[in-house]
Amino acid sequence: MGAGHAHPLYRDGDSPVHRLPAEVKIVVLVTFVLAVVATPREMFWPFGVYTLIAVAIWSVARIPVRWILPRMLIEAPFVVLALLLPFAEGGEQVSVAGLSLSVPGLYAAWGIVIKGTLGVAASLTVAATTTARELPVALSRLRVPAVIVSMLTLMIRYVDVLAAEIRRMRLARISRGDSPRMLHQIGATATGVGALFLRSYERGERVYLAMLSRGFDGRVPPLALGAGCAAAASPRQWALALLPASAAVMVALSAWVIG
Repeated sequence: MGAGHAHPLYRDGDSPVHRLPAEVKIVVLVTFVLAVVATPREMFWPFGVYTLIAVAIWSVARIPVRWILPRMLIEAPFVVLALLLPFAEGGEQVSVAGLSLSVPGLYAAWGIVIKGTLGVAASLTVAATTTARELPVALSRLRVPAVIVSMLTLMIRYVDVLAAEIRRMRLARISRGDSPRMLHQIGATATGVGALFLRSYERGERVYLAMLSRGFDGRVPPLALGAGCAAAASPRQWALALLPASAAVMVALSAWVIG
């Protein structure tokens, strides 16, 4: 029943960022991302400042850049899409290395790449310093509706169960001579996915009925949420942690004023 306290992106450590309550990191993340998104894409210097803010936080959290960069490949499809925009957009054209590129398309591509990169980097920073157990606690402290917190808590609890089920099903197929990498086995793979869905649905139904029979009312008990987690953030922790987010907001406002 119990899932692990960490997730694949968590990087174990004891830095000041690791010790911050998760609700503070969530607020900082949302504020930082909103500031980045609100920055005019025609302005270049603010994104350099945002990058310095991110690097400074990595330094405090003791997260090496070589750990962050490989995990940012998740945004590769969006980068490919952005590279097509200078060729697909209309408007003013500019010649680069013999190619006619759209100026609005170049700005659009730049905006997608830089804003997406900073957003992914910020999200990885929070993921690397926050355990899975802390997230429901943080959302509860931020007054997120109880039903959403309950769904997230149950999802975290059972993701390891489903992963183990997938491993068992795959091992059973291989032991019977199946080769998941062969194209002619695509039918068996699709059948396995369907079977996994049905098993997961039935398991969830059984668990839900068992919880109802034990008095579950849609809310995860506070004791179960907060077990083993840091205490709620103090005013001093809020003030210190919000400094990077406040700096990002000031940079975004300055970009609009100067622009």
